[in-house]
Amino acid sequence: MLDAARDLTCSSGWDQVSLSAVAAAAEVSRPSVYKEFGNRAGLGQALVVRETQEFLAQVAQALYPGETDTRASLRSAVHFVLTEAQSNPLVNAVVVAAREGSDSLLPYLTARADPIFDAAQGLLRDWFGERFPETDTDVVAVAADITVRMTISHLILPEADPGTTADRLSRAVLKVLR
Repeated sequence: MLDAARDLTCSSGWDQVSLSAVAAAAEVSRPSVYKEFGNRAGLGQALVVRETQEFLAQVAQALYPGETDTRASLRSAVHFVLTEAQSNPLVNAVVVAAREGSDSLLPYLTARADPIFDAAQGLLRDWFGERFPETDTDVVAVAADITVRMTISHLILPEADPGTTADRLSRAVLKVLR
C-alpha cells in the first residue's frame, strides 16, 4: 500500500492521492487501507516515515565509514541529502510542491515530523558523539538539531548550490561542536 501511495504521489502529487486510489493501485480493499492507516493523514505520515528511514540509511552510509576528516564526512552527508533529494521522486515531489505553494505533504516533514527529526538527530548525535567524545551532550544535541533543521530549510529554500551549502553548514556546525 505504501508503494502504491508513493507511486501515486510521485506521478500525480499528494493532493491527488486518496485512500480509494491507493486501494485500487495496491489491489486491496478500501477498508484494508483504512484499517492499516486510519485516514489520509496516517497514510501520509507512514509514507514519509518509511521514506525517511530509507533515506537516513543512505545518509548513514555517507557518514560511516565516511572520510577520516570529520568536516569532509559531514559535508559529504549534507551534500548527499541536498542532491539526492533532487533525484528521489517522492522527496523531490514534496520539495517542488512546497516551492510552488502547495504544502499538503510538507507538514509531514516539518510540523508533524517528530519521528523524522528524532531519527535524523539521533543518527547525527551518535556520529557527533563518536567524533567529539569530550563535547557536552547538550552541545552535541544542539549541533545535530542545527544540522537537521538547516538542511531541511535549504531543501525547501535553497540559497546556493548543494556544494556551497554543504560547505557552509558543515563549517558552522563544527564551530558549535568545537
